[in-house]
Amino acid sequence: MQDREELTQPQTETSPSNNSSPKKRFNFLQLWNMNVGFLGIQFGWGLQMANMSAIFEYLGADAHQIPILWIAAPLTGLIVQPIIGNLSDYTWGPLGRRRPYFLVGAIFSSIALVLMPTVGALWMAVALLWILDTCANISMTPFRAFVGDLLPKNQRTWGFALQSLMVGIGSVSASALPWILNHVFSVEPLQTASHQIPLTVELSFYIGAAVFLGTVVWTVITTQENPPKNLEVFEKMQERRGGLSNSLRETWIAIRQMPPTMQQLAWVQFFTWLGVFCFFLYFPPAVAWNIFGATDQHSELYSLGIEWAGICFAVYNGVCVGFSFLLPHLVRWTNRKIVHSVCLLCGGVGLISLIAIHNQYLLLAAMVGVGIAWSSILAMPYAMLIGAIPPQRMGIYMGIFNFFIVLPEILASLGFGWVMKHLLDNNRLEAVVLGGACFAIAAILTLFVTTPTAREATDRETEQEKAVEAETPAQVI
Repeated sequence: MQDREELTQPQTETSPSNNSSPKKRFNFLQLWNMNVGFLGIQFGWGLQMANMSAIFEYLGADAHQIPILWIAAPLTGLIVQPIIGNLSDYTWGPLGRRRPYFLVGAIFSSIALVLMPTVGALWMAVALLWILDTCANISMTPFRAFVGDLLPKNQRTWGFALQSLMVGIGSVSASALPWILNHVFSVEPLQTASHQIPLTVELSFYIGAAVFLGTVVWTVITTQENPPKNLEVFEKMQERRGGLSNSLRETWIAIRQMPPTMQQLAWVQFFTWLGVFCFFLYFPPAVAWNIFGATDQHSELYSLGIEWAGICFAVYNGVCVGFSFLLPHLVRWTNRKIVHSVCLLCGGVGLISLIAIHNQYLLLAAMVGVGIAWSSILAMPYAMLIGAIPPQRMGIYMGIFNFFIVLPEILASLGFGWVMKHLLDNNRLEAVVLGGACFAIAAILTLFVTTPTAREATDRETEQEKAVEAETPAQVI
């Protein structure tokens, strides 16, 4: 049996993103260890996405209030992600570069998950959502750069596809957990006047806290990061560019110098995540109200509808798991741009078809298209971006790239409540269908993205490495 060092240390190639040491091919177990922490993070996100809108309604929120209550998710992403991305670019210590952020975020996220189902007032749930999203972003943001740091170029598609797989496994488990506890382990979703959140949801959050923390600790322990090749140069750059104020300045400079590919992908991400936000916010309540016919959020039909929405989430994430294995092969046969466009179109068709579905089991068929889209959403934009950004600035550019996820979500949080109340008459299902139309727009925009050739990417990496060695900060960005 191989020892841990053999399993976790990479095997010859130079690492452009940290200017260090050999970068070799990783075997499957190494790739798994590297990404398993992402499973736990996504388990936490999955619980939140499948249950928070219902928790808000359990605690008395109306349909048009849901978007503004969710503003914590995009706003914390907008603030936290670029700052943590830049800080992790210029961090080096006993736990390495990215891993300290994984661990700190996981500890506090797990505490928030434990507290969430015990709240008795809407404002308490909202406050805990702010804490949970802030800390989950601290854990999640460096994970994309972590994979880019360690993997050679010819393994990056596999690395991001495996992250997509972890998202699927974590989300399937988290989404289906309340239904499993009820129908397999006979845990009744009890509610009382003093405890309005069902017991099945409460236990799911406790389990989620353990999974979140446990998997992140596993990645931290089993996967080592490569130290900077020239520690003295790195420390000088750390002094010049580390810290909060420098992080904000570096973020602004990096935004002004965004590569063309990143600018084009920004529009794809904008419409993609506007659609995702509509889906996540309103699909569970839409199933309860529009498909199951619930008339009260404290009724049995409402609880059954929310549980079935969890099963639908599990199905689309299960499809995501399986389809993530096909992505590298499809890319080899065509290209990343075509694959991503077709996948987004599948998701758009799946969501738009909900307008004609009135049977709970037919919802599962629509989720197949959503799962195909989700698999690509979590992998292809990053795989297209990675060759277009300066390797030494991977962390900050990954953080900035997430702007184009959170900005449409902030827009929806601030304005979609008005749309729900005045244009959609609080029809949750129509909001989900509108999300499908956004997917279709993103699919069209993907076809206009230009990506650098392999030669251009190699030349850019060479220039950036020379810039770092020469300690010329203006060229590094």
